[in-house]
Amino acid sequence: MEEDFLQMIRQHQAVIHKVCRLYRDTREDREDLFQEIVYQLWKAFPAFEGRAKLSSWMYRIALNTALASFRKRAPDITYPVALPERVADPPAGDLQQEQLFAALKQLNDSDKAIIALYLEDMSYQEIAAIIGIDENYVGVKLNRIKTKIKNILKL
Repeated sequence: MEEDFLQMIRQHQAVIHKVCRLYRDTREDREDLFQEIVYQLWKAFPAFEGRAKLSSWMYRIALNTALASFRKRAPDITYPVALPERVADPPAGDLQQEQLFAALKQLNDSDKAIIALYLEDMSYQEIAAIIGIDENYVGVKLNRIKTKIKNILKL
């Protein structure tokens, strides 16, 4: 079972990285979220029955984990002096991709989840099953999200 799980993580780690990048700003926060998602996947793995696609199941757990960690009340920590920022991640390359991610980060959490699944070429039916909304409403939401993104990017 452990080897199957590790193989699944290796094959589909891009799913987890995309969710982390979409919901966290700093590299450290993305790394923490990645570990938490993998932990939640490990806990849920024995119950995976294969009724859904593996990537859909992973997305559901990853999104729920990302959103649940926002709900946890973090202690308010203040520092008497400004701490230096850690060096940003190496450039991802494509400027358009960076602009798109910047625009996506401005969306609310549910819109981020829907557009992330859409960008993974998931069908409206798959998105509806993962998010828990009606398939027709997925289309409505996507049109609204696309309009928001166009306005953000001023296209």
